[in-house]
Order: sequence, then structure tokens, then C-alpha cells
Amino acid sequence: MDKVVGSVASAVADIPKGASIAVGGFGVCGIPSVLIDAVRELGVDELEVFSNNAGIDDVGLGRLLADGRLRRVVASYVGENAEFARQYLGGDLELELTPQGTLAERMRAGGSGIPGFYTSAGAGTQIAEGGLPWRFDADGDVVKASPPKDVKVFSTFGEPKGYVLEEAIVADFALVRAAVGDRHGNLSFNASARNFNPAAAMCGQIVIAEVERLVEPGELAPEDIDLPGIYVHRVVELSPEQATDKLIERPAFTER
Repeated sequence: MDKVVGSVASAVADIPKGASIAVGGFGVCGIPSVLIDAVRELGVDELEVFSNNAGIDDVGLGRLLADGRLRRVVASYVGENAEFARQYLGGDLELELTPQGTLAERMRAGGSGIPGFYTSAGAGTQIAEGGLPWRFDADGDVVKASPPKDVKVFSTFGEPKGYVLEEAIVADFALVRAAVGDRHGNLSFNASARNFNPAAAMCGQIVIAEVERLVEPGELAPEDIDLPGIYVHRVVELSPEQATDKLIERPAFTER
């Protein structure tokens, strides 16, 4: 039951080239930055990533992106990252843009054994009709576009309305960051750092969590556990320096 591993390098050592990885975080809040750096040091590439966004330049997933390690990204937001735009528009990276709520539910469904679901998000748009550019070539021509999705009309909530079929996400690995974790893998996230972390963990077949503070089983009250240890396979305890190394995406200051 003790899921704590001795080092961050050993925690990610079996991630192979071409793996699919779900990554928690939102912007730079709650991102598993230490695990991401360990994957970078591992040297694997051709990775497919499921994440709300792709980090910012040279931060989080942006570091893997800068090294050319990512083959495909499924995300809901890709702003704040000039290198991402360069690779996508230059034909070096495939992108599947997904509505944010849909992305979270696709992850949750993957962890719940639900192969797909219908949602109104994207109905009547290219999300449903297809044709969104997934990949360009070096000349800026679309060489791969999103396929059309199944749409059904339901009257469950009143007037008949179109709903789009979305498939669940199941990733080979998931990387998440928690404020507190115990040796059984039970995790507690701090405030908004919860964001995509539980959903990402749910859909990963092997889930690796970096925790800012490690406690013994029983120290976390049941009501404080945001993600039960049944979803988590490996726990890495961060050093005090790693635990406090957090960025603010857009610092703002006022004169006093």
C-alpha cells in the first residue's frame, strides 16, 4: 500500500516514447512542474498530451514543447505560448482544441468507465461538423482536420436540441500535483490548484503525484481527501524548495 517512490526520476522512468499523458493544472496553477522536468530529463519524445493548456513559454509543458518533445496536444486553451503557435502553424505539432468543460468531462468519463457522452457544447459549430485544423504543413495548408461527430437531438430539458457525442479520454500516464498526500495515495489539493488535477488523475492508467507535503495514512480526514488513493499509483515527496517554487502567471502590483 505504500506508494511513495524514492525519486522523481524513478517515478517517471518507464514513460516510453510516444506515450499519452494527462497533465493536471490550469495555467501555471497546480501544475506538476517537477514531474514535467523529470520527463524532460528522461528524454522521451513523440508525446501526446491531454491538458487544459500547454503551459507558457519555458514553464511547465512549455519546457517539453521548447525541446520538441510533443507530437500532439488536446487542450482547451493554447494562448500565452508563442512557441506553441510557431510549432502548430509551422506544421510541427498537432492540436485538437476542445471546449473546457468537455475536456474535463472526457477525462472524468475515462476514469469512470464511460466510453462517451452527449453534450450541447459545440453543437452547430465545427466541433460537431468537423473541419477544425488539427495539423498544418510548412506552407500553412491544412493537412489534417477534425472529423465530423455524431449529433443526436434530445428533448430531455425542454425543446429539442442537438447534442454532440464526445469520446472519453484514457491516457497511458497522468501527472498531477497535490498540496498534501499520504502514503496510500490519497490527495488533497489547495483551493483552485484542484482545477484539472482530479480529472487528469482519473483518466490515467498509471498516475504519478508530486506532493508538497507527505503525511502518514489516517492523518488526512476523509472529508479533506479530494482524490482517493485508488486512482494513484506513485507518490513523490517534494523538497521544501520544490514545494514553494510556484509562479504567478501575471503578476500585478499597486502603489501604496
